[in-house]
Amino acid sequence: MVPAGAAVTGGVAVGAAVPTAVGLAGGMPFWQAVAWVAAGVVVLTLGGAAADYVRWRRTRYRIGPERAELHTGLFLRTRRSLARERIRSVDLTAPLLLRMLGLVKVRIGTGEHSGGESTLELDPVARTEGERLRRLLLDRPAAAGADPVHDGPLAVLDPGWIRYAPVSFVAPALGGAAAGAVMQVSEWFGAQAAVIDWVGDRFEDTSIVTMILVLVAAALVVGTAGALGLWVEMWWNYRLEREPGGTLRVRRGLLTARSISVEERRLRGVELIEPLGVRTFGAARVDAVATGIAEDDESEHADHKTLLPPAPRAVADEVAAQVLRERVAPTGAPLTAHPRAARQRRIRWALGSAAVPVVVLAVLGALLDVDVLGYVAGACALVLVPLALLGARDAYRNLGHGITGEYLVARSGLLRRSTVALQRGGVIGWTVKQSWFQRRAGVLTLTATTAAGSGAYSVHDADASEGLTFAAESVPDLLAPFLERHEG
Repeated sequence: MVPAGAAVTGGVAVGAAVPTAVGLAGGMPFWQAVAWVAAGVVVLTLGGAAADYVRWRRTRYRIGPERAELHTGLFLRTRRSLARERIRSVDLTAPLLLRMLGLVKVRIGTGEHSGGESTLELDPVARTEGERLRRLLLDRPAAAGADPVHDGPLAVLDPGWIRYAPVSFVAPALGGAAAGAVMQVSEWFGAQAAVIDWVGDRFEDTSIVTMILVLVAAALVVGTAGALGLWVEMWWNYRLEREPGGTLRVRRGLLTARSISVEERRLRGVELIEPLGVRTFGAARVDAVATGIAEDDESEHADHKTLLPPAPRAVADEVAAQVLRERVAPTGAPLTAHPRAARQRRIRWALGSAAVPVVVLAVLGALLDVDVLGYVAGACALVLVPLALLGARDAYRNLGHGITGEYLVARSGLLRRSTVALQRGGVIGWTVKQSWFQRRAGVLTLTATTAAGSGAYSVHDADASEGLTFAAESVPDLLAPFLERHEG
């Protein structure tokens, strides 16, 4: 633990030392600036190692028959414990440095959203100890009716799935981040103007439009490379398996090895996520709808609900069926289409959104007497209006809801289409919303409330009568007392 902490602290200190040394070199001899910075690096590294040593000496944990306990602290002694019957997850994480030293970070959670009070973190312990703790704390008797035949591997990595990485929204985001990083680093070294001049010299004889297109293309190339690398780091050695006793385990990661466990008894369904780019190539990812892992407060755990990375839709449906122990995936069941009024609403929204930049540019052109703004407004109208109509059509086609077996299914979304299969027994309430415009159109929005996943899943712009009937049939007696039924 101590060498690992010293290496991390030293690496951070060295990274901060480079721009610091460059800044100090402007007011003193270079060797003197380097000496001061080197001394600071040594002090920070040794201080971090000493703090880790004290923390290690003052940390104790114990797994008793009823509670898991953690005692830590020097001046402020902290003693925390979790009831073993409430423990729902034991996740193991091992960055490259910890893996080289044979260590892992163990995160024990209860699945509740109460911050650090619902988790215990052992950072780090030996790899064998981490595996022992995971087996010990998640060991459960087999559930009644469980079929041991379905235990074992459910999905393994297909390297061909990497083809979906460049078409995700991550690629352009990484490209933009790379461009911003170049400008930030150049500013640290006082070379930002030189970088801008160098780019300007490369495009001295080209138009602004061509320069913008080339720079965007370069950013996309860099972003694509980054997306491929990120995919390899996150999903290499991926494996989804069901362990005896009813625990789903996801193992993945190249440099940072991750082991994520989800108890089936807190699983309330699955969600198929299809971002626009991934959906275009016929793929989807599978997320768990389970209590305690939906919206984790810590961003580093935000992907703990993903059971399958973007993969062909047929594979995603098959994995969803195996996870739910169903012969056919509920996410692939036929759904009830929504009324034409829902399509008209989306067309109006889309045209209104497309009209905003067109109107703004046209008004500015008229007020400022700048003809080019009028031409730009016309070009925007020619491009945005067809795109808006296509988007509205696709958003309407993505709407749907239905009941299949023990699950209610809802689908919606344009840039991010989501199909959720939620256990009907996991619904604890319904919210019915109907704006003035929806009342005129005869549609409403139903939201199923649950303790799992994001906490609420909506059926948007369903026919008023049909939507209420769907809600009443999904969970009998929950909404029925509030409905008026007309005979004949």
